[in-house]
This record gives sequence, C-alpha cells and structure tokens, in this order.
Amino acid sequence: MKAILAVTAGFAAAIFLSAYAVATAADANKTVGPNACAECHKEETEVWKGTHHFSTFRDMPRSKEARAIADRLKIKRIKSQSLCLGCHFTTKGAGKKKKPIAGISCESCHSVGNDWIKTHSEFSGKTEKTESKAEAAARWEKSESLGMIRPAAVYKLAKNCFGCHVVPQEKLVNVGGHPAGSPFELVSWSQGEVRHNLWHSKGKSNPEAKAERKRILYVIGLTVELETALRAVGLATVRKTYAFRMARRADAARKKLALAAKAVPSVPEIAEIVKLGHSAGLKLENNAALTAAADNIALQALAVIGKYNGSTLAALDPMIPGGNKYKGKPVK
Repeated sequence: MKAILAVTAGFAAAIFLSAYAVATAADANKTVGPNACAECHKEETEVWKGTHHFSTFRDMPRSKEARAIADRLKIKRIKSQSLCLGCHFTTKGAGKKKKPIAGISCESCHSVGNDWIKTHSEFSGKTEKTESKAEAAARWEKSESLGMIRPAAVYKLAKNCFGCHVVPQEKLVNVGGHPAGSPFELVSWSQGEVRHNLWHSKGKSNPEAKAERKRILYVIGLTVELETALRAVGLATVRKTYAFRMARRADAARKKLALAAKAVPSVPEIAEIVKLGHSAGLKLENNAALTAAADNIALQALAVIGKYNGSTLAALDPMIPGGNKYKGKPVK
C-alpha cells in the first residue's frame, strides 16, 4: 500500500488534472482537429456526428438556457474566451487566440493529437498486416508516452468525462445558474450514443463492452466521481449551491461504493476508497484534506485497474445499469 501511495508531485499533477484543466491548459496549437482523425476513423466519425458531443458546436450557443447563463456571467460571445470553451468545444490556436473548431470531439477524450497522431497511425513504418505484434505494442506504448489516451486507460478517460460532467467552476453554478453537473454514470453513458467500438470490425459492428470491462468502468466511474466531487468541495469558497451539490455528489458516490465494497470484499481497494472518501469533512476551508483524500483515491483507482480485469467482480453485475439505462441509442 505504501508503495502505491508513494507518488511524486509531478506525477500527481499530470495524472489528476481534470478535463477542464487539460482543455484550458493544453497547447491548443497542438490540436489537429477531428478531420485529421476522420481520415482513418471514418465510421467512428459518422457515429460522432450523431451525438450531442457533435451538435453542441451548433446548438449550445443558440440555446436560450445557455444565453441566459452567459448573460448572468456577462459573457457576450459564448464561442470566444469564456468559461464555456473548456467543456463544450474543441479549440485550436495559440495563446489568447484559441478558436473553437468543433464540439466535444476525439481530442476532448484522447488528448490533443499533434505529438502522437503520426506515431499511433503509421504502423511502425509498415502496413497493418505486416506490422508484428511486438512492433504494434511498442508503437502504442510510444503513443501513450506522447500523450495519447487509449481505451485501456480507463482512469484517464473517466477523468475527462467527469472533469466536465461534474461542473468544474463554482462561478458557473452560483452566478451563472449553470446546472451543477449531469446525472453522469460511466457505463450507461459510455455504452450509449457515444459508443464507437468499430475499429476491429472495420465498421461492421459496434458491440457494447464486455461484462468484465463494464465492471471496471462502473467501479472507476464511481471512484472518479467521488474524487472529482471532493476536489470541487475543496475549491468551493461559499456556502451556496455549488458546494452543496458537490457534497451531495460525493456522498452519493461514497454510498454506492460502499455497496460495491460489500459485494466484492476480495477487492480491498474499493473499501479503502470508501474509507478515504470519509477521511475529510465535506466542508469549506478544508481543501488540503479533501485534496489529499482525492489524490489517494485516485491512486487506489489506478491500483484497481492495474490488479483486476473485471473477471472476479461478477457480484457487481446487479448494480451496473443495463441497456435500457444507456444514454441515447448507439449505432449498431
């Protein structure tokens, strides 16, 4: 356990960044845009075009609700330098000249692609059929080292989801009247309209995740929600809607994780996550303790991913949302 928790500050900072922080801090000049991905991922791109992630580029700025929130925040242009860009758009440019070029797109989830897109797609200088397994493994490892977030990186993917679906800005909620987040659950949302498991079948089928992966998605989803909510409470400055809603999210996640821990006692990391979730009070001016708890919860999430593949977590199946709970209809 001590070895797991022994993490450098630099590593922690890189791992624990929220999607909003990544989106606002990343070099937008390294954004390649969805068209670059579409050159090879045509089927996945067509799926994306049928999602709310795609349509937000056009629809969100025209929404009366969005306009009302922007007015309360004194934002004149939603697609300019505003609190809206980090979560609702993919931006390209440099410095203060960031320009939204799409809605929530490939790089919103897999990270800005300039550094890794060539490596991940060049088949080690060969073709897909002639590249060896060892060469492919080395290529993927290098792509990840350059910043690519692949499907196996469940924690990082979940961080990107919850970084926006748990609203990361107190001002947006307390001043703008923005909802304090979506009723987001990782399995039901990832297996719904955004599902795009098309690569290996060349677009012929789009299967949902296997039971083992859904179990991991469920646990990691709840864990990242708890982590994200704890961080949000820690950053809250006033006893208003944002702080209250984030505390409720944290408490709800703790309760669900407690049930999961009881169902699978063979995974002690889940019980430890629950313990850590209760280790810091859900109150203002407690940022240091809440952040420390969140950091250690994140490390436990990484430990779960590193030690378990979901095959021994079947007791979680009754808790995991079924197809009738998926968010939107996936392309078959």
